[in-house]
Order: sequence, then C-alpha cells, then structure tokens
Amino acid sequence: MKLIRWFTVYWVILALPGCQELPRELKVSGKAQGTTYHIKLVLDGASTSLEEIQGQVTATLDEIDSKLSNYRNDSEIIIINQQENTDWITVSQEIAELLVIANTVYERSGGCYDLTVKPLFDLWGFSRHENRIPTQDEINALLPHMGMSLLEVDATKQRIRKKDPKLKIDLSSIAQGYSVGRVANHLEVMGIKNYMVEIGGEMMVKGRKANGDVWRVGIETPTPFIRKLHKVIDVKEHNATAIMTAGTYRNFFEENGQAYSHILNPKTGRPVTHHLHSVTVMHDDPTWADAWDTALLCVGEQGAARIAEAERLKVLLIFEDDNELKEYTSKAFAASQ
Repeated sequence: MKLIRWFTVYWVILALPGCQELPRELKVSGKAQGTTYHIKLVLDGASTSLEEIQGQVTATLDEIDSKLSNYRNDSEIIIINQQENTDWITVSQEIAELLVIANTVYERSGGCYDLTVKPLFDLWGFSRHENRIPTQDEINALLPHMGMSLLEVDATKQRIRKKDPKLKIDLSSIAQGYSVGRVANHLEVMGIKNYMVEIGGEMMVKGRKANGDVWRVGIETPTPFIRKLHKVIDVKEHNATAIMTAGTYRNFFEENGQAYSHILNPKTGRPVTHHLHSVTVMHDDPTWADAWDTALLCVGEQGAARIAEAERLKVLLIFEDDNELKEYTSKAFAASQ
C-alpha cells in the first residue's frame, strides 16, 4: 500500500519576550503562486498605503507566475517546454537571468543542481502529487535528454537554444527566491527600508523591527509529522538578507517502508539517499540562496560542507548521524551569529 505524505515549509517569526508590536509595524498577506505570502513592514514615515502595497505585491507575483509557473498552461516556461526543436528561442529577461544563475550553480555543484530534471520529476509523480516508482528502463530513457550542458543561454540577446529538442526546464527550485527578491525590491522603491517578506516559506528581511529588535527566524526540526522549532536565527545585518531552507522531509512518499524524496539526483534519476535532511542558506540575493539550498541538499552533507566553505556561503546543515540529528555550520554562517 502506498502512503503519500506532503509537507510544506513553515517559518516562525519570533518576538522577544515582553515586546509588543508597535502600531507602525504592519502586516500584509495573501495567496499567490499556489501558496501564501506574509509581509511585515515598518512604514517609518513612508506615505504608501497598505492597499497600494497589497496591489503591488499581487501584480508582481502574477507577472512572475505568467513567466515561470509550471502549472499555468499559458506561462512562458510551459510554452518553451512545448517547443521541441533546436532553434534559438527568445525569452524574457527574467528567464535568461535565472538560467545564468542556475548554470553557475549547476557547474559548482558538480551537476547535482539541474533545472532540466523536469521529465524525471514528472515521471516520479512529484509534479502532480501522483507518486509512483518508475522502472529503471523508464529512467534510462530520460537520462540522455537531461543536463544543463544541453542548453545554450545567450543572456545578452535574451535567447536560449536546446541542443536536444526533448529538453524540458523546471524553474520551481529558483523561482520563489526570485519572487521574494522582486517583492522586496518593490518595497524598497516605495520607501520601505525595514521589512520581512515571506513567500511559501522563503524569506528575506532587512533592517529592524519597529521596536528596534533584530528580525528572528525560526528553523524547524527536519522530521516528518512533528513540527517543532529546532533553531532560532538572529538576522543581525542591516542590509537585506535572504534566508532559504530546503528539506528532503518536506515532499516525499513512502512505498513498502521506503521513503522517496522529491530531491532527485540527475545522474542516477533517483531520489537522493544520503543523510542530509535540511539546508538553510543566508545570502544577500534570494535567487542565489534558493538555488544553493537545493543544490547543497542534492549533494549530501559532506559535499555540501565542502562547497559551502569553497563558495564562502552562510550555510546551516542538519543531518542524521547514528540516529541523531546533528548540525554543521559553515565558517561564514557562524561568523554571522
């Protein structure tokens, strides 16, 4: 009997004991991109109304969705995936920029971060929550048509070319981080300098709360079924900082007592089998943070630690060792706390 379990990211924003939210610290929330968003902001003299902020956020997320969504048949990326040829395809600036970042992380992660795994993601049923274990023959049939090396990106002319016409692209592992950055940028344009933006669990904060305290972010314990706080991160930087977390325990299914994570190794075509359960990345760019947390989760605890130090990334790893959860913090992350 197959048991399917679905977990979403959750974040906890903590207030220090005895502190109350000041009147000028306001909230905006809603639904978009198949998930929810929550924004805390300190107007601090800005004349922008909450209605205007809500409208800007909604419009921004709708625009991004029209380009990057895997669930809208009219989105730009879906139309690109439907074009099975090797001609140059003109793309939006957003897609060109994301593919350049993705290709860099692909190379620096030894190919473990790969946006062309979409056919595999579909094959395993993770795209529509219709999970199944494919045969090895089914997997083998897809592997030759995958790999970022099969995609040419000309960012200057905003165009891409598939070297293999069957190549498909999935931007979901980087799109939400990009969305967080776009919303944060709109707040900046509107004169808001102190804020917390969270979309589907992906987050960016800047400045301070209304009472002068730092923003505090809770990271959950990476275990299914039990939702509890594992660690609290104090974001001490005044500059904008993204905090992104990816976990193998959040989207998986079980069959015959075996768990299958949605994090797929593009080299084997199968879910990863290491003991790294959670990766949190702090970065000044939410798009890079979103790509890196998935990449590091793919390579496993040893590879993730090595890459984090080589790239000087602020990284918190939570992994299992001798049936216990243990932490690894990169030097850059430790220095920020």
